[in-house]
Amino acid sequence: MPRINLTDHFLIAMPAMVDSYFSKTLVYVAEHNERGALGIIVNRPIDMSLGTLLEKIDVPLEVDGFANLPVLFGGPVQTDRGFVLHRPVGQWQSTLAINDQVGLTSSRDILQAVARSGLPRDVMVTLGYAGWAAGQLEHELTQNAWLTVLAEPHILFELPYEERLASALELLGVNLANLADAAGHA
Repeated sequence: MPRINLTDHFLIAMPAMVDSYFSKTLVYVAEHNERGALGIIVNRPIDMSLGTLLEKIDVPLEVDGFANLPVLFGGPVQTDRGFVLHRPVGQWQSTLAINDQVGLTSSRDILQAVARSGLPRDVMVTLGYAGWAAGQLEHELTQNAWLTVLAEPHILFELPYEERLASALELLGVNLANLADAAGHA
């Protein structure tokens, strides 16, 4: 299979996806290279708000507008660790710059900045991430587990989580109701 790079793309779970972690999910791929892939599920909230998370890690929330932001289930790997998808990229202790606008940070300093100053304004906080070993994601693509499309930041940062999957499908001109459970192979 030719080498593909799905960094800064959405993975849209096909209806036949039976893995309970990924069924009906939209994944944002933060990194994809010869060693594997790392992504964040961006449409599955957990029963926790950012205000509650900040309280648990002893970071006082000093600005309005973030307390009720939902924390999302980012994936089944390191579910005890927080990841912040944000724009702009900024300067943080541990950030993966996905493109010139969007970064993924796993260091506490970004949460402290959000709590203190409200910046960066565009943030999505997850617990855990999704990871694939070398060649694993490519194999899943050959099995028709995912549709892929170049990501749009407005879907990540401007839409409620419950609208993200359908909006990503619209980028492909597809309605979720029209997807079949099975795929054909020529």
